[in-house]
Amino acid sequence: MARIKWVIDPAHSEVQFRIRHMMIANVTGRFERFDASVETEGDDFTSADIRFTLDLDSINTNNKERDAHLKSRDFFSVTDYPQVIFTGKKLQKTGDNYKLSGILAIRDVSREVELDVEYGGSGRDPWGNTRVGFSVEGKISRKDFGLNYNEMLESGGVLIGDDVKISGQVEFVRREVPVST
Repeated sequence: MARIKWVIDPAHSEVQFRIRHMMIANVTGRFERFDASVETEGDDFTSADIRFTLDLDSINTNNKERDAHLKSRDFFSVTDYPQVIFTGKKLQKTGDNYKLSGILAIRDVSREVELDVEYGGSGRDPWGNTRVGFSVEGKISRKDFGLNYNEMLESGGVLIGDDVKISGQVEFVRREVPVST
């Protein structure tokens, strides 16, 4: 069976996050630059080798001061750790969708996480390329990755919640992998 490489289409993909602020509202952000490599045996995505990277310097919360703080040593320490890396270990079909487990590396901490993946479908674009789309959702504890900065509020709560909700809409274009002899 032919090995197939799926190349991410960044113009039709996005990665966002959401976290509680002051225990009363959510702040959202996104990453402007990311990359992914996916290889499968044929069209079977349960056989996929997955590697996804986020460029932390591309974080965008629509607030330059907050973005600068997130890039600082209080949070991501972008100078020392410029990327978040996810390496998929297992993609298991659950009905029409999937559960994706893998290793998420933020800063100098790597932990196993599980994400929900919804298969959006596949089709041919006007140029003859096969495309496939997925929605990815998950939740992580930022403190599990050493992102501990916080401040106590006068009301007794905290400035920043622990749970980070992750959401990705990704579209891939199929490329055949040449067979070496």
